Amino acid sequence: MRHYAYRLLNVFSESTFDGNPLCVFEDGTGLTDAEMQLLARQFNLSETTFLLPSDAADRRVRVFTPGAEMRFAGHPAIGSAHVVRALDKADRFRDRVTLAFAAGLVPLVADGDVWTFIAPAPSGVQARAAGIDRATAAAWFGLAADDLADDPMWVDTGSDQLLIPLTNADAVSRAKPDAGLVSDWPTSSIGRRTAYLFEVPKATTAVGGGSDASRISATVRVRYFFVPPAGGVSEDPGTGSACANLGGWWQATQKPLPLRATVMQGVEMHRTCHLQLQVDEGGAIHVGGRVREIGRGTMTL
Repeated sequence: MRHYAYRLLNVFSESTFDGNPLCVFEDGTGLTDAEMQLLARQFNLSETTFLLPSDAADRRVRVFTPGAEMRFAGHPAIGSAHVVRALDKADRFRDRVTLAFAAGLVPLVADGDVWTFIAPAPSGVQARAAGIDRATAAAWFGLAADDLADDPMWVDTGSDQLLIPLTNADAVSRAKPDAGLVSDWPTSSIGRRTAYLFEVPKATTAVGGGSDASRISATVRVRYFFVPPAGGVSEDPGTGSACANLGGWWQATQKPLPLRATVMQGVEMHRTCHLQLQVDEGGAIHVGGRVREIGRGTMTL
């Protein structure tokens, strides 16, 4: 028999039972692709990660949803970095970890238990029109066309997702996916149907003066819906890769930089997540949040 240790974490968490749950296997060496997929299905979390040796980084990370492997995902990156540091008993207070994903190398920096990554977009932000009119996208979520602030757009800063900008936080909260229309949602590059609904950040607060007067600071409400393998519609409490894509959308639509935003997700699920988004003047996209370890165990195969 083979034994594989894992840790359970809450990412983007400010208290014990909020944030986005994650399972991290400390060493996935010897597991087949099929076994990793089955383990992700067993835990049935939005993602499960497997740490592996790497010559180019502190660890290689493979990320699985219950239905497919992903090239990159944000809260798995942050949670995996937290576990890598915990496993390195010789340097328990290190503040930098580099992880290798299929999408590329991802550096992460820690301030205590708050980890921040830079989105892996080696070719820059990839964005394109989705070719979906506002009335159609609105109907998917029980909204009116004028609840949309702009047309839906595909954005990729490491994982491609459909972004749907809404006019305000109330519209985000009112969204209710129509399960009968999910087959109309377009699919991503890995065949997933997802939608990231977000309140367009408002230039409500200018930080500093002089050359800093254009720096935007905002609080933004968002929700992320996806179609699981078994069908229906599920909601994710905290999505780091989509938060990074929000930063990509901000750039693609030529909004002023730099941007700093607190992104609130999972409120309607009673799993509130606090994500910190920053897009600096050079266009680098930073996403961060706090990690809490809540349990450990061993899987026997």
